[in-house]
Amino acid sequence: MNMEFISFQKALSLTLDRIRPLDSIVVPVAESAGFTSSEALCAKVDSPSADASLKDGYAVHSEDVASASTEKPVLLKVSGVAAAGQNQAFSVKPKHAVRLLTGAKIPSGANAVVAGEFTEEIDEVVRIMAHAEPGRNILPRGADVAAGEALLPAGSVLTPGSAGLLAAGGLDRIRVYRQPGIALLATGDEIRLPGEPLATGEIYASNMITLDAWCRRNGWQTTLSIVPDNATTLGDRLLWALDDHDAIVTSGGAWTSDRDLLAKVLADLGWEKIYHRVRLGPGKAVGFGVLKGRPVFILPGGPPSNLIAFLLLALPGLARLSGTDTPPIRKIEAILKTTVTGQIDWTQAIFGIFEKNSKQIAFNPKKNRSRLKGIGTAEGILMIPEGETRIEAGEKVTVRLLT
Repeated sequence: MNMEFISFQKALSLTLDRIRPLDSIVVPVAESAGFTSSEALCAKVDSPSADASLKDGYAVHSEDVASASTEKPVLLKVSGVAAAGQNQAFSVKPKHAVRLLTGAKIPSGANAVVAGEFTEEIDEVVRIMAHAEPGRNILPRGADVAAGEALLPAGSVLTPGSAGLLAAGGLDRIRVYRQPGIALLATGDEIRLPGEPLATGEIYASNMITLDAWCRRNGWQTTLSIVPDNATTLGDRLLWALDDHDAIVTSGGAWTSDRDLLAKVLADLGWEKIYHRVRLGPGKAVGFGVLKGRPVFILPGGPPSNLIAFLLLALPGLARLSGTDTPPIRKIEAILKTTVTGQIDWTQAIFGIFEKNSKQIAFNPKKNRSRLKGIGTAEGILMIPEGETRIEAGEKVTVRLLT
């Protein structure tokens, strides 16, 4: 067996180079959040579709109210009332005004709106007690969105806010990359799904549940399956997963013991191994390859190794499959609370929590005796890159957010 280790950065580069986005589909804009646009999106209409009032108030000639003040109000004749969406045409003559509700179309002849709090209307005459320069309280046509304007480039991860923007631009259905369906396979005779009876020596599939939660957080559909330590059964389950899924992620069985069967079974099935063994701690047994056109990630079974390998290598690859190059985990700057050390020839990942005060955000590495408690309560991951052995307390660091 080839035991060559590669760097974490090379493994990530190989992962992203070998995965391409899935085919595109058309979805309603209202259902687009979480998808990635597969084409540039441009506005079809202006929004607003006409100059509109930003306030309840009065449309006026700016020149008519130039001298208006509380002490010397200007009196104007009110010649109508306009509300948003009305098609009735109004015009403002000199020494006249039209009362407007917010969003109403600006009448012809008017070039400003005096906010209602600076006015008083009695018997169709309004006392104007403040001036309004040209353009005051007017939202010009197309100010929010202009017809033909580029709204989002291809590859944008769509959000609830972007859905509203696209709707304002007149788009009702858009083309996006299909979200991947992922088969999650946990291997081991001792593994059970939560809710099943648990015999002595057996454990629940906490790794797989954690990975499932991360996938669903990104909007990807998953199928969970537990496979015993049997080469024939494992091979059959891998082939089954290829039929209805776009990617496979396995948990456990990735190393070199008698029961670590995944690499051998995948080789027998004819997978193209891209790498297997990465200078990443924890997570060195992670592997990646392609089986019948589908990406396959094999993750070690130890909880810290499993999660780090998934977050740093599998998750970016699956995100690429969904059409985005945006990193699926955000990063923030923080001050390191305590000194950390690593190995010069490895990339080291360290779980931790944040401590916040009025002046700064600090990252405090965790040293839990319980692996699962350390993972379950962690808020971020600090990376000590290959080539560095020590980061001193007080230094500014970049931390990947888990929350």
